[in-house]
Amino acid sequence: MRIGIIGLGTIATAVVKGIAEDGHDIAVSRRSEKNAGHLAGRFGNVTVADNQEIVDRSEIVFLGLTEDVAPNVLAALRFREGQQVISLMAGLDLARVADMTAPATMAARMIPFPSIATGGSQILAHGDSSLIHALFGARNSIFEIATEEELGTYLCAQAVLSPAIRMVKDAADWLAHKGADPEMAETFLRELVGSSLLAGPCDPLLDALDTPGGYNQRLRQHMTGSGMSDRLRDGFDQLLA
Repeated sequence: MRIGIIGLGTIATAVVKGIAEDGHDIAVSRRSEKNAGHLAGRFGNVTVADNQEIVDRSEIVFLGLTEDVAPNVLAALRFREGQQVISLMAGLDLARVADMTAPATMAARMIPFPSIATGGSQILAHGDSSLIHALFGARNSIFEIATEEELGTYLCAQAVLSPAIRMVKDAADWLAHKGADPEMAETFLRELVGSSLLAGPCDPLLDALDTPGGYNQRLRQHMTGSGMSDRLRDGFDQLLA
């Protein structure tokens, strides 16, 4: 496929890495000079171009712009009928982006995560996700979201990732402060949490870790008793608002 990427931040760069070895002809934005140069130097099928040139040569255009600059950038571009547009932008709904990119077809919104660069990423998809499945489905997990409202709640809930990572880092730092090797401490905790969550649903895992008087039960009770769960739900509600 002939694919264009307009806007080349961290996520869009990871998207390119995730499909660059699949034989596509990929053009990326010149204005993101550092990321563009890195991708073009690493992959022979990735070229750097101006935004209008990207639109002119591409069958599929990914939009990785920030929502504050997207209206001005897209207003200056001429899309055409028959093109498919996939938005990576979390803050702009399908209808608004469709207006900005007409007469191209606004196919879907796609919310990936940095691990899409190597595969194994979760992808939130809203709209016609057939292209997303074709490009990314073999190596990633795609979650179909029915409405813009539901996608909004998922975007809020996924923000649990950062505090969860912070908790693991804080635990690793505590171990290191007690004399453990810092690298081994973090690796142990990352693998422990990651493999445990991937093993199955949360409720059975919590039951298995609920040994009366055990370390896991005692720490969880301490933290929930300190308001952790209530603060988390309050944070989600504030994000949604």
